[in-house]
Amino acid sequence: MDDKKNEDYAIEMGDVKGRSSPSSRDPFLARARSDKIAPPAAISSITNSPPISILAYCLASISMTVTNKYCVSGANWNLNFFYLAVQATCKQVGMITNLAPFDSKKAKTWFPISLLLVGMIYTSTKALQFLSVPVYTIFKNLTIIVIAYGEVLWFGGSVTASALFSFGLMVMSSVVAAWADIQHALYGNPEAASSEAAAALSTLNAGYMWMGLNVFCTAAYVLSMRKVIKKMNFKDWDTMFYNNLLTIPVLILCSLIFENWSSENVALNFPLESRNKLITGFIYSGLATIFISYCSAWCIRVTSSTTYSMVGALNKLPIAVSGLVFFAAPVTFGSVSAIIIGFVSGIVYAWAKVRQSQMSKMTLPTQQPVMSASSQSNRDASS
Repeated sequence: MDDKKNEDYAIEMGDVKGRSSPSSRDPFLARARSDKIAPPAAISSITNSPPISILAYCLASISMTVTNKYCVSGANWNLNFFYLAVQATCKQVGMITNLAPFDSKKAKTWFPISLLLVGMIYTSTKALQFLSVPVYTIFKNLTIIVIAYGEVLWFGGSVTASALFSFGLMVMSSVVAAWADIQHALYGNPEAASSEAAAALSTLNAGYMWMGLNVFCTAAYVLSMRKVIKKMNFKDWDTMFYNNLLTIPVLILCSLIFENWSSENVALNFPLESRNKLITGFIYSGLATIFISYCSAWCIRVTSSTTYSMVGALNKLPIAVSGLVFFAAPVTFGSVSAIIIGFVSGIVYAWAKVRQSQMSKMTLPTQQPVMSASSQSNRDASS
């Protein structure tokens, strides 16, 4: 398969400022790296450029969503577990230089979180398979609402009036998007037979069902992960390591048990006329999981968590537009209105979080502050 946790799937790094570097794990690595020649000034200016990091993050997020939609949109596609296993394997190989020592006790404690992650990314691909990219992006905002109120119940968080207003806009955009989709399915093509309209409506209903499950799984994953991370004192690389290590065998096992690997079904999933393009999409998707994680950490490092949150909100619009451009999603008054309302709701929510953060800095602390997971879940993939 947010911050996307994304929306577009990629297991997020979180704030890289708090992570333990590989050199702190192994003194030999620290000595080896100190002997390296400093990068040229041109490369250094690029890696420390906020605009370039923001652009790279936006492109990675958009390309990840478009690639996922392309790979799972085949008429006979039904190997989602296999597709996600490929992504997770590529991600694990990409972060191999940052691996931490394996701890069986930590793995046992983290395993339920990995199962929630599997549920999140699987339901995400299923929802994207049945829904258009704009509708998927709009409905993904509902995850923020569930997580915010989960924080209130579990961690004593709070919801400001500005955030509550943004939640209302998110719900409104989702309702408008669903209404526009249903209207187009029923009346968008007057020449279509009633059976075709019923089939289109059935597809939408399946997509909304998977989207609802994805909202629940994503919120459960983010909230549970936050609780376990605090309990186990996990660093960002530890989270990535155990997430990938434990999800790969689960995804492979689920693919072997629940998916049809007969030669006939494989031929249906990889038709000869589009097989090469689909394999290329798989390869790029695997590499994109590494790229989007790097770009997320890069953007946070050279800007700030606040800027990153704002970029995530503003990036909703180009992601939705990419669905209109690449997949010929229906362009109607309702669909465009839903995209605009969803875009505004993201901006209002990001502004509300910034304002809440500024207000908290102006008051003297009377208790230990509660970290917000809702902003973390608003990422590309989540995206």
